Amino acid sequence: MFKSKIVKLVVNDVRFPTSLEQHGSDAMHSDPDYSVAYVVVETDADLKGYGLTFTVGRGTEIDWARERSHPSEKEDVYLILVEEQMLKEGYPAYTTSCAWLGYSDEQLSQLCSAALAEGWTRFKVKVGADLQDDIRRCSLIRKMIGPENTLMIDANQRWNVGEAVSWITTLAEFRPLWIEEPTSPDDILGHAAISKALVPLGIGVATGEQCHNRVMFKQFLQASALQFVQIDSCRVGSVNENLAILLMAAKFKVPVCPHAGGVGLCELVQHLILFDYISLSASLNNRMCEYVDHLHEHFRSPTVIKNAHYMPPTDPGFSCEMLDESVQKYGFPHGDVWRSILKQKGSQDNFSE
Repeated sequence: MFKSKIVKLVVNDVRFPTSLEQHGSDAMHSDPDYSVAYVVVETDADLKGYGLTFTVGRGTEIDWARERSHPSEKEDVYLILVEEQMLKEGYPAYTTSCAWLGYSDEQLSQLCSAALAEGWTRFKVKVGADLQDDIRRCSLIRKMIGPENTLMIDANQRWNVGEAVSWITTLAEFRPLWIEEPTSPDDILGHAAISKALVPLGIGVATGEQCHNRVMFKQFLQASALQFVQIDSCRVGSVNENLAILLMAAKFKVPVCPHAGGVGLCELVQHLILFDYISLSASLNNRMCEYVDHLHEHFRSPTVIKNAHYMPPTDPGFSCEMLDESVQKYGFPHGDVWRSILKQKGSQDNFSE
């Protein structure tokens, strides 16, 4: 057996200034800077391990401190067996890139047209800040994609239970497949009440990206509080706990439609959806994985999308190794990009090593 010893743990705070163009904006995060606490585990052999946790900016400081205080071992995942269908066709994806809340109608229209031309048939729209804006934007998207394509809406926890039911009822004319995170992610019974109220409208509830452990997912499933399970590759206890959640979803016969996007989340979660399909569900009915088309160029093994489908990765590992030059360039606060931004804001002196 080959043995090696961990000799060094390097933790990097890497941030991308996505707020400058409103990428990632939603009802709860008006100006997020997509970021990661990026960890490199070095050994006394020619082996390295890589891991990351996604945040929207300031949260990276918390993750950075936690990783330095309590380093965790990372294990590589090797995708050995992939069904012939997956190799040829891939796993269905949906796009969130067209309709961030901060985008203008013109930008939304341009991005939606481009996505349709590329073969996308499943679209998600951010909602929750202003009802009239949501009506206008959902109407615009639905007219552009037509009645045969799929529309989802995402409120990012913005409403209480009563508001959620009322707001979604108004948007029901646009026939969304689901409402995502309609209320506090911790309110299991609130989600159950919303789910029950939406049954006559044929709209499901999707949630899970903010669930912090498998026990919450168990209770969501037991309470029939969701119709779509949205695991997140960085939120719970990494691969092992996500596998437990996938097993529970299979037991309750609830489809898994993972949350992705951010920084590196698409790269990570593709391994989990392939495991779910090959080893558990063997079904693509009402199953799809989120895709956001930005920041993939900073990874050594970026996600490959073909005909709006995730193509199985061919490189070994968990696909989370970042390019050294990206880590250096976007390191916060002393990378070249942030030095320039903070200098313009006159804030450089507020940050230290």
